[in-house]
This record gives sequence, C-alpha cells and structure tokens, in this order.
Amino acid sequence: MSVRAELVRLGTRWFLKPGGRRGTIAQARQRLAAAQFLIPSPPAGATTQTVDAGGVGADRIVMPGSNRNRHVLYLHGGAYAIGSPACYRHLTWRIAAAARACVLAVDYRLAPEHPFPAALDDAVAAYRSMLAEGVAPRKLAIIGDSAGGGLALALLLKLRDDGLPLPAAAVALSPWTDLAVTGASLARNARADPMLVAEMVPWLARHYLAGADPRNPYASPLYGDPAGLPPTLFHVGSDEILHDDAVRMADKMRAAGCSVELEVWRRMPHVWHLFAPVMPEAHRAIARIGAFVVALTPPA
Repeated sequence: MSVRAELVRLGTRWFLKPGGRRGTIAQARQRLAAAQFLIPSPPAGATTQTVDAGGVGADRIVMPGSNRNRHVLYLHGGAYAIGSPACYRHLTWRIAAAARACVLAVDYRLAPEHPFPAALDDAVAAYRSMLAEGVAPRKLAIIGDSAGGGLALALLLKLRDDGLPLPAAAVALSPWTDLAVTGASLARNARADPMLVAEMVPWLARHYLAGADPRNPYASPLYGDPAGLPPTLFHVGSDEILHDDAVRMADKMRAAGCSVELEVWRRMPHVWHLFAPVMPEAHRAIARIGAFVVALTPPA
C-alpha cells in the first residue's frame, strides 16, 4: 500500500467521516457543493456534453482514444441522495480513457424528493435511449459505484426481466446491494472504515425506500435471482463497511452460474477510484476496469 493511500485514509478519517454523521440531506448536498471547486477538470482533448438520455439528463464524455462503437453507462454514488455526473468528471474521463469508450453518466433523480424506484426508472430510460441511438449491447458496459453500483446491478435485473438485451459487462465499485442492512461487515468494519459511518446506512436506506420493501430486488439486488446476468467485476476495500455487500452479491452471482471477478483491495477506502488525482492504487484500479471492459467488448 502506498504512502499516498495511507495519507488519503488519514485525511478521509479526519475530514470526511465526521461530516458523514447524522445531519440533513440538504446539509450533505451543501458540503458537496462547497467542495466541488476541488474536483479537477478533465484534460485538454476530453469533451463533455450535456445530453438528453430518454428524458433523463446525462453527461456524455469522449476522449481522443474513445472507440465510437464502445460505450459505458455510468451510475454515480451518493446513497441515492447526493451527487451528480458533474462531481464525477475527474473519474468518468479516466474510465473513458482506460476503456477506450464513450461514457454516458446519468443524472438520475435523487431521494428523498424522488424515492425508489425513480433512480431505477431513470437508469432504464437512459439504457433504452442508448439502444434507440444504435448502441449495440455487445459493445456496452454498465458501471456504478456505491449506491450507483447497487443501482447498476438492479438495472441488470430489470433489463433481464423486461426482456431487453443485456450489456456485455458490468462493473460494481464498492456497491451497496443490501438496503435491508444485514451485512456483518457493517459492524465488523465500523471502526476500520476510514470514510463511511455504519449508523448512517439504515437512515439513508429509509430515505430512498420511502416505505418500500428493502428486500425488493430492484432496490436491493442481493435479494434477486442473478441468473443470466453478464460478466461482472467487483471492486471493494477490505476495511469497508460495505465489504459484505460486494462479497455476498458476487458469491450469489457465481452460484447462479454468472461469470464473476471479485477483487478485494487491501485497506482501500470506499470507492478509492475517486482519489485518482493523488493515489496510485486508484490508477491501477481504473486500468483494471478498462482492461475488463475492453476484453468483453472487442472490435467487430
């Protein structure tokens, strides 16, 4: 583990974890907005265009090396309550470069104003819009982090159940797959996790669910039948409170006959890929994602 990664762990524990304790969603959004100026801009040559994706706002990110026939649909994290594609522009261009793909980052509606299944409905609409534009499913991957990782897996279940063609691959980064909050790592890693606060997870789940069954597979894909889902790569840190959300989902998919690659990265914080500007492990993880997507979406 690099010195920079250890410094990131220390910094998140001192500056981010205290801010993740009980407040209001509005306060969390204000903190994110105040810190947005720290997010690095994409490099010269990157193009970011705001588009309409089936009635849903989205960013389309294209790099000079992007193959116009390879696509990624990206679903951001933020507990279904905060975040936007704009907050992820320092990551999505890197994914576009690593995967040599065009990335569509979806600005799905947020809870509590728009509870379940609004985010899923928007993700489905964006996926349908890509198909309508002529994107071939065999040249498409779905990637999501944290809540967006759970949403990506829920989207796969919904697409399959609706009879739509599935993408070639999926990547789930530190995914939140269990809104019933039963993972043992929530307690086991509560102190070790340098970023997330375990006691906040049930509260955030209630904001998104708004009374819906937390074991509904479209909210918590851990409770669905994953048979037939495409090859999926999981990344999770060993100390994360959501460690078991990733591991149990990967195990369930593998048991159902799915092709699964689970990588547990030692001592990495939640979605460490976001720290690519300062952390070498983030660069290696993004390169791994790119290689996975390229291998499953080969040139015609």
